[in-house]
Amino acid sequence: MSVLDNFEQWKGFLADRLQQAQQQGLSQQVITDVAYQIGDYLARNVDPKNPEERVLADLWKVADEKEQHVLANMMVKLVQQK
Repeated sequence: MSVLDNFEQWKGFLADRLQQAQQQGLSQQVITDVAYQIGDYLARNVDPKNPEERVLADLWKVADEKEQHVLANMMVKLVQQK
Protein backbone atom coordinates (compact mmCIF):
# COMPACT_ATOMS: atom_id res chain seq x y z
CA MET A 1 0.00 0.00 0.00
CA SER A 2 1.28 3.44 -0.96
CA VAL A 3 1.61 6.23 1.58
CA LEU A 4 -0.76 8.18 -0.68
CA ASP A 5 -3.58 5.66 -0.20
CA ASN A 6 -4.43 6.88 3.31
CA PHE A 7 -4.51 10.58 4.21
CA GLU A 8 -3.44 10.01 7.83
CA GLN A 9 -0.44 7.99 6.64
CA TRP A 10 0.35 10.74 4.13
CA LYS A 11 0.28 13.38 6.86
CA GLY A 12 2.50 11.20 9.05
CA PHE A 13 4.95 10.75 6.17
CA LEU A 14 5.02 14.52 5.59
CA ALA A 15 5.49 15.17 9.32
CA ASP A 16 8.48 12.82 9.40
CA ARG A 17 10.06 14.50 6.35
CA LEU A 18 9.38 17.94 7.86
CA GLN A 19 11.10 16.95 11.08
CA GLN A 20 14.11 15.69 9.13
CA ALA A 21 14.30 18.93 7.16
CA GLN A 22 14.16 21.00 10.34
CA GLN A 23 16.87 18.86 11.97
CA GLN A 24 19.07 19.49 8.95
CA GLY A 25 18.65 23.23 9.46
CA LEU A 26 16.39 24.09 6.53
CA SER A 27 14.56 27.38 7.00
CA GLN A 28 10.79 27.61 7.15
CA GLN A 29 10.84 29.41 3.79
CA VAL A 30 12.81 26.61 2.12
CA ILE A 31 10.47 24.02 3.63
CA THR A 32 7.43 25.90 2.35
CA ASP A 33 8.99 26.23 -1.11
CA VAL A 34 9.66 22.48 -1.22
CA ALA A 35 6.07 21.83 -0.09
CA TYR A 36 4.87 24.01 -2.98
CA GLN A 37 7.00 22.04 -5.46
CA ILE A 38 5.70 18.73 -4.10
CA GLY A 39 2.10 19.98 -4.24
CA ASP A 40 2.54 21.13 -7.80
CA TYR A 41 4.08 17.81 -8.84
CA LEU A 42 1.31 15.80 -7.17
CA ALA A 43 -1.43 17.96 -8.70
CA ARG A 44 0.04 17.54 -12.18
CA ASN A 45 1.16 13.90 -12.08
CA VAL A 46 -0.59 11.85 -9.40
CA ASP A 47 -4.22 10.80 -9.33
CA PRO A 48 -5.71 11.47 -5.86
CA LYS A 49 -6.15 8.23 -3.91
CA ASN A 50 -8.67 9.42 -1.32
CA PRO A 51 -11.28 12.17 -0.82
CA GLU A 52 -8.92 14.46 1.10
CA GLU A 53 -6.36 14.36 -1.68
CA ARG A 54 -9.12 15.03 -4.23
CA VAL A 55 -10.12 18.19 -2.36
CA LEU A 56 -6.51 19.36 -2.20
CA ALA A 57 -6.00 18.64 -5.91
CA ASP A 58 -9.19 20.50 -6.83
CA LEU A 59 -8.20 23.49 -4.68
CA TRP A 60 -4.72 23.48 -6.21
CA LYS A 61 -6.13 23.54 -9.74
CA VAL A 62 -8.36 26.57 -9.14
CA ALA A 63 -5.77 28.52 -7.15
CA ASP A 64 -3.34 31.01 -8.59
CA GLU A 65 0.36 30.62 -7.74
CA LYS A 66 0.15 32.80 -4.63
CA GLU A 67 -2.81 30.78 -3.33
CA GLN A 68 -0.96 27.54 -4.09
CA HIS A 69 1.92 28.76 -1.91
CA VAL A 70 -0.58 29.50 0.86
CA LEU A 71 -2.08 26.02 0.50
CA ALA A 72 1.39 24.45 0.66
CA ASN A 73 2.17 26.50 3.78
CA MET A 74 -1.09 25.37 5.36
CA MET A 75 -0.18 21.73 4.74
CA VAL A 76 3.18 22.33 6.44
CA LYS A 77 1.39 23.85 9.43
CA LEU A 78 -1.07 20.96 9.51
CA VAL A 79 1.63 18.34 9.80
CA GLN A 80 3.66 20.44 12.26
CA GLN A 81 0.82 20.06 14.76
CA LYS A 82 1.42 16.31 15.12
